[in-house]
Amino acid sequence: MKTEFKNGVRDGIPIALGYFAVSFSIGIMVVSSGLSVFQGTIISASNLTSAGQFAGIKIIAASGTILEMIITQFIINLRYALMSLAMSQKFSEKIKLWQRFVIAFANTDEIFAVAMAHGKSLTFHYMIGLQSLPIIGWISGTILGGVSGNMMSHTLQVATGVALYGMFIAIVIPAGRKSRPVLFTACTAVIISSVIYYVPFFSFISGGMSIIISTIISAGLSAFLFPIKDAETSEEADLSRKEELIQI
Repeated sequence: MKTEFKNGVRDGIPIALGYFAVSFSIGIMVVSSGLSVFQGTIISASNLTSAGQFAGIKIIAASGTILEMIITQFIINLRYALMSLAMSQKFSEKIKLWQRFVIAFANTDEIFAVAMAHGKSLTFHYMIGLQSLPIIGWISGTILGGVSGNMMSHTLQVATGVALYGMFIAIVIPAGRKSRPVLFTACTAVIISSVIYYVPFFSFISGGMSIIISTIISAGLSAFLFPIKDAETSEEADLSRKEELIQI
């Protein structure tokens, strides 16, 4: 048990360092949006998702409705349901139901990727070790960013907060260069969001609804224009199986 936990902690160190840097920007954005450091800390401790937290804080700052928050978080974080289903296939038979709930709390993109690349069955102690430092890094980064933001001028807060947008760009650009559908989806979402923001006719649409509308339309268009063919899916599955056999 101790060995599994230590292995998980070791594998989680790079994730924790990355989370600390990103959540530092989140902390600054929390303060610049009019929220307190304590409120930002509670949000980070209960919502381990950069995109979801970013959108959520924007909705709060814009005095959005609870319905907007629910829909936005559901759309943005829906991928975690698929990740959890995939990860559950690697769980050890000894993992109990309540332990699955604990693990699901911090099933982020990076933790999922490391867990799926783990060569053995996933035990509860390994997953707790893997998730512990990233959670600490995310929360502590938010606190430090919020405290630092209180000491900065508004201009410096805005300038430092650009780092968060840089993170999202760094996520989209590499994927967009490799995949036309991804690039099309991102560009379409940007265009729709910009039209809603700048065209006076759409001034009645709040920031939260803007995210929902641009996400649904851009994703729907991409699904219609770039459908995944059954043959391609089958070939990708066969290739994935071959790679797994080679690794074994």
